[in-house]
Amino acid sequence: MAKVAFLGLGVMGYPMAGHLAAAGHQVTVYNRTFSKAEAWVAEHGGQAARTPREAAAGVDFVMACVGNDDDLAEVCRGDDGAFAGMDQGALFVDHTTVSAKITRALAAEAQAAGLGFVDAPVSGGQAGAENGVLSIMCGGAAADYARIKPVIEAYGKIYNLVGESGAGQIAKMMNQICIAGLVQGLSEALRFGEKAGMDGRAVVDVIQGGAAGSWQMVNRHDTMLDAKYDYGFAVDWMRKDLAICLQTAEEIGASLPVTALIDQFYKDVQNMGGGRWDTSSLIARLRKVDGDD
Repeated sequence: MAKVAFLGLGVMGYPMAGHLAAAGHQVTVYNRTFSKAEAWVAEHGGQAARTPREAAAGVDFVMACVGNDDDLAEVCRGDDGAFAGMDQGALFVDHTTVSAKITRALAAEAQAAGLGFVDAPVSGGQAGAENGVLSIMCGGAAADYARIKPVIEAYGKIYNLVGESGAGQIAKMMNQICIAGLVQGLSEALRFGEKAGMDGRAVVDVIQGGAAGSWQMVNRHDTMLDAKYDYGFAVDWMRKDLAICLQTAEEIGASLPVTALIDQFYKDVQNMGGGRWDTSSLIARLRKVDGDD
């Protein structure tokens, strides 16, 4: 069992840290709002720290799951940052979805300080975090990945090393690009069926096991047909992720025409007041476009 710090107790980090504690690891938590760290300790035991540096002192692994590039830099750098508190040889594992640029910069800083660094963004949403069945895409040194495998298995179902530093973030971008296209396609199919007078559930029962099938179809068609959008990853966060994808595509010279279009569709959903709806709410936009909402 390891000594672990977990930085960031949002909808993902809170249950992920809980799985570490349940697995028997000694966990110290940090959250920008300290009362949330205290609440976590009251539920799971362990300790709450007031700064990332304090949380990182004397531990083997520091896990982070925060909001964006700036949030990650803040918990890593500076006098109160985790890097300043970590012992030589300790390993920082970042579960945040951020740009590969900040990942590579922080990995270089960690290496210069005698620390390990693995970028390990996750997929599976809040339900995946709560149930401990996340997919984890890791970038970094093979030796560092080998060290974290027994730890991340507490909340990971599928995890693999996909390349060097930054590769985990690139893999997560690929994941989000796929999701955006799948959800838009499913939204169009279900909406098309509605307009044609079809029973969408009956159709999905037939097609979900064939070439059109996907996780989104199996797990989201019911709620989409019922116009319920509080079952997954929020539109606001998806737009943050897609902005990273589109910026990276510009930097590397890759074309993402469909992703760029769907990003604008999500902007429409935000303008409808759906920023906190889950990503399947693209169908709500189609209903509005059709004048039926």
